[in-house]
Amino acid sequence: MTTFEEQTTVHAFRDDALGEHDAVGLAEAIRRREVGAAEAARDAVARVRAVEARLNAVEVHMDDPAPDREAGGAFAGVPTFVKDSTDYRGLPTGHGSGAFAPRAARRHAPFTRQYLSSGVTVLGKTRLPEFGFSPTTEYEDAEPVRNPWGTGHSAGGSSGGSAALVAAGAVPIAHANDGGGSIRIPAACCGLVGLKPTRGRVVANAQSRQLPLDIVGDGIVSRTVRDSAAFLAAAETHWRNPKLPPVGLVEGPSGRRLRIGLMLDSPNGVRTDDAGRAAVMDTAATLERLGHTVSPVRPAIDPRFTEDFLTYWGMLSFLIGVTGRTLGDGFDRRRMDGLSRGLREMYVKKWSSTPGVVRRLRRTREAYAAAFRGVDLVLSPVLAHTTPPIGHLAPTVPFPTLIERILAYVAFTPVNNVVGTPSISVPAASVTDEGLPIGVMFSGRPGDERTLLEVAFVLEADRPFRRIQDL
Repeated sequence: MTTFEEQTTVHAFRDDALGEHDAVGLAEAIRRREVGAAEAARDAVARVRAVEARLNAVEVHMDDPAPDREAGGAFAGVPTFVKDSTDYRGLPTGHGSGAFAPRAARRHAPFTRQYLSSGVTVLGKTRLPEFGFSPTTEYEDAEPVRNPWGTGHSAGGSSGGSAALVAAGAVPIAHANDGGGSIRIPAACCGLVGLKPTRGRVVANAQSRQLPLDIVGDGIVSRTVRDSAAFLAAAETHWRNPKLPPVGLVEGPSGRRLRIGLMLDSPNGVRTDDAGRAAVMDTAATLERLGHTVSPVRPAIDPRFTEDFLTYWGMLSFLIGVTGRTLGDGFDRRRMDGLSRGLREMYVKKWSSTPGVVRRLRRTREAYAAAFRGVDLVLSPVLAHTTPPIGHLAPTVPFPTLIERILAYVAFTPVNNVVGTPSISVPAASVTDEGLPIGVMFSGRPGDERTLLEVAFVLEADRPFRRIQDL
């Protein structure tokens, strides 16, 4: 049970250099010299400090964040954060874990270089749950990251720290990555736009490339569709995968009449709660009113998919337990949290099933492709129920109960990670009984981020997303 004090809304919007700008708007103001990049960084630091005691979203603050005076790019001078699962030269990478003492990174990760090429000013690193395994950013022995819309509730995970800062207005955008929903889940919880790109759309990290199935994609969380579109265009300027069709800069709806598949419940049988169903149905009605066609679809996903994804998830925890000494000093797998330990122990009992698990997960692309026959994209919930209170998914919950709760919550997002397809969470027009945001999700064909962004622009234009500063 949370107290009244814990249920408050927290935001940092004020009359300063950042104002109410999104990242595109702030970059334009900096280019026009209406504000300075150093001024924007200074005011963003002040905003972060103003909300951090309530949100607990930052893992590492930069001592002296300085904009690159020579930087160009779509986001030149825009203050931001990098998630603490990704190396930034000179800063430790802790992966949200207390099982080791992280060392300062000697070089930027490939994605960090791609992100920096857009001109952003990094202010530090954001918090995540241990190794990004949880859909909430909570810990066994540290304060959780709190949702700025209602601080008694989860900010989502694993990119919960990034989502909390962006939703609160501390920075316009922040780095996020997604191995099972970790961009889209916190975006849904915090009323943001969260696009998981197609596998290979942005540069891959070295660890993912070594796995039998690369499920992780990097991106951002943002308050506007145009920021997510501008990020993708900027990322392509740095590096573009020749195996994928270019996205370019998407600047609004296409005017195309789309055929949209509608999926209300998880193909593996998890039923969506009433608030989530209502949000999706309301979105479908809006799209039909605007001239699009919406019809039910039900992908024929292997009924073993959930168990197989859980086994693969356990394999990742097992591998970290084996190789953790490479992450930092004094690694002790016994100090991994309850979720990580439970996943590892579960996997040890079924490790011999790994080849069949990987084979079946790879075959998911066939069922996914079949669901797209006759439709351009699929509309669904992001999550099977609305944002839970702090503690519901904490790693202190006994593992059997915790994993049951997670599977009843994260029922839609992992398929896109396994298949490698793009997917976007956008805020619905409706909210929970507590006034918290609800996200709806669109999933697309491989390489078709453009259509996802175009439909997100449609919804944003028809009913602008709620703003926390207006509450």
